[in-house]
Amino acid sequence: MYLRRVELMTDKIDHPEQYPFHIPSIESLDRLEFSHNVTFFVGENGSGKSTLLEGIAHQCGFNTAGGGRNNYFETHASESALGDYLRLAWMPKITNGFFMRSESFYQFASHIDEMPGSLQYYGGRSLHKQSHGESFLNLFINRFSSKGIYLLDEPEAALSPARQLSLLRILHDLSGHSQFIIATHSPILLGYPGAEILSFDDGHIHKMMYEDTDHYLITRSFLENRDRMLHELFKDE
Repeated sequence: MYLRRVELMTDKIDHPEQYPFHIPSIESLDRLEFSHNVTFFVGENGSGKSTLLEGIAHQCGFNTAGGGRNNYFETHASESALGDYLRLAWMPKITNGFFMRSESFYQFASHIDEMPGSLQYYGGRSLHKQSHGESFLNLFINRFSSKGIYLLDEPEAALSPARQLSLLRILHDLSGHSQFIIATHSPILLGYPGAEILSFDDGHIHKMMYEDTDHYLITRSFLENRDRMLHELFKDE
């Protein structure tokens, strides 16, 4: 594990009422400790999990539109609003890694196509010439091959349940010498053994057991009581 702590430098914030500092989980953030090689950020959309992940990517020197330190391309609203206000504590400091951002993956794939010599690091074939799920997995398999810190924002977006299991295997193979911080809604990914789950709901960042997450509880309830839940969902008021 490399990244040990993230601190919000509140003394630098001139307008705490503005985005993203008014997000409850960010507003209440002082310092966040990391104690596991695999950490998951969970919470509803808008809870601040992707905002913090993007801020960490900024402080790591990664392209906040997606990529590593040597990927230079821009997308709309790719600049981190939080990154300049974070301080990272390392032990040891590491510069290798990657920020995988699902929503701008198409632009990242186009960027790689403009540098043919880089294709060897992504399976030797254009990411645009693969299915969305295949290109995601090839990125994970070929690019995440050495020790580093890997930040993944909703990597399940293009992955079938079977391919999410494949990603779990990749995490297992790499976590002995790499660190992963992953924002996700996937109950499959959250089941990775030994990971720490940090919830951004309820106005503050707090640890949570897998079986207590909404992702697990709602999915389990639906699978075990599908007819009853659908009846309740669709019934007329």
